[in-house]
Amino acid sequence: MSAKRIWAWFFILFGMVYFLLPLFGMFQFSLKMLRGRYSFEAYRVVLRDPQFQTTFGYSVVLALLTIVIGTLIVVPTAYWVRLKLPRARPFVEFVTLLPLVIPPIVIVFGYIRLYNTSSILPLTGSWIGTNILVLFGYTTLALPYMYRAVDTGLRAIDVATLTEAAQSLGASWVTILARVILPNVLVSVLSGAFLTFAIVIGEYVFAALLNLNTFGPYMVWMGGNRAYEPSALAVIAFGITWVCMGLIQLVTHFSKHTKAKR
Repeated sequence: MSAKRIWAWFFILFGMVYFLLPLFGMFQFSLKMLRGRYSFEAYRVVLRDPQFQTTFGYSVVLALLTIVIGTLIVVPTAYWVRLKLPRARPFVEFVTLLPLVIPPIVIVFGYIRLYNTSSILPLTGSWIGTNILVLFGYTTLALPYMYRAVDTGLRAIDVATLTEAAQSLGASWVTILARVILPNVLVSVLSGAFLTFAIVIGEYVFAALLNLNTFGPYMVWMGGNRAYEPSALAVIAFGITWVCMGLIQLVTHFSKHTKAKR
């Protein structure tokens, strides 16, 4: 092996040890709830906790709704920019990157300031209004990942030709988006959706400051009141994130394999 390949493998192994060793230590600690032996008692306690089931289910519903809203916003926007407004693309990319620069706490305090009970739209005064704010906040946080995933998918297809062909057959803009563009970028949308799911499941700031009982605040509460269960909960959260990343790779590989057969 050449020196470059040796150093490359060295840094890969070093990175794996650096990231996996703390996770292994946390996993090992989570198995020590029963004195003198390893067991999955902490996981059993966490998974049977009604609060875990409620908060996790609530966060899953919010994540799915966020994915739907993000798809409805991003796909038409990215398609229109790609087709009609290519000069506006740098500006749109800059706007979609703002959630990475602006801290979530700034956004949520802005929501509280604008939509409190003394404002014209007192959304924070009701459960439905608070959930609407959280959904749009989560959509904003996921915007950089969803937009880039969809934009990458649009680069791989000839948007102009597909649009002209669909219009020549009498298709409307809604039909073009739903039956022509979306199926061709479905893998990219799913990639952004899995990332969005992982972000929403572990989000804390929006839910805590808007007083919603989601999975993120539950993890923080568990970390401050229990010993072994927080480690088990952290391993579960890591597992959810890794499953999402694995699904992205699986969907991408399946899409490439299907295209190769064609």
